[in-house]
Amino acid sequence: MNAYLTKLMMYHEIHKLNREGLSVSQICRTLVLNWRTVKNMLSMNEREFDQFMEKQSYRKKSLIVFESFIKERLIQYPDTSASQMHDWLKEHFADFPLVSPKTVFNFVIWIRQHYQIAKTSMTREYEMVEELPYGKQAQADFGEYNMRNGLGERIKVFFFTMVLSRSRFKYVWFQDHHFTSELAIEAHEKAFAFFGGMPDEIVYDQDKVFLVSENKGDLILTSCFRAYTRQRPFKLHFCRKSDPESKGYVKFILM
Repeated sequence: MNAYLTKLMMYHEIHKLNREGLSVSQICRTLVLNWRTVKNMLSMNEREFDQFMEKQSYRKKSLIVFESFIKERLIQYPDTSASQMHDWLKEHFADFPLVSPKTVFNFVIWIRQHYQIAKTSMTREYEMVEELPYGKQAQADFGEYNMRNGLGERIKVFFFTMVLSRSRFKYVWFQDHHFTSELAIEAHEKAFAFFGGMPDEIVYDQDKVFLVSENKGDLILTSCFRAYTRQRPFKLHFCRKSDPESKGYVKFILM
């Protein structure tokens, strides 16, 4: 059965269950569909559904050459989101067309349905880790905050913070403008002076203040920050991109 007939049967089944009095949530559970899909189908009459399918068919043609790549990635990493797939496509194909995230989302959903690749959630295992020795590690990060000045006007401030992993002792430096690599270096020196010493290792987010880009898994430091780290003995550790659960104490202490 082709994709159009599958979608058409799903459309009519959703409307049939709706006429029988089932709620959107009940239809979702009965047909194992997400809430957005059911709501979208119920909002369309048959003419609008045909137009929708024509548009979907046209959009799929622009991405069909990437079908095997997406299929292989989804089989290997079934929990992959459409936004992550969009990033991979742009990274691996220089000729990837300029399309909206919604187009990629719809195409990924179509491939999942066509090849019956369910999205499964990968369970992350957690365990208690031993406390690090004093002076072993610190974690650094940047943030923004809206506050009122002396005139009662709302202004945005930017801050750098460094937290010692063992003692949770922290240093924060505020600025009225975005941080650059040069300002980040100055912030490090101020933090070291405040702590009265330097940790063996500093943990960072993958921030553009420190990194130019990622080259096939290798992180490339900005020239300014690279030169600075050669003069200072501490080790650098960068967390995985877009993985807040690996970012440690800073994200929680500042909340």
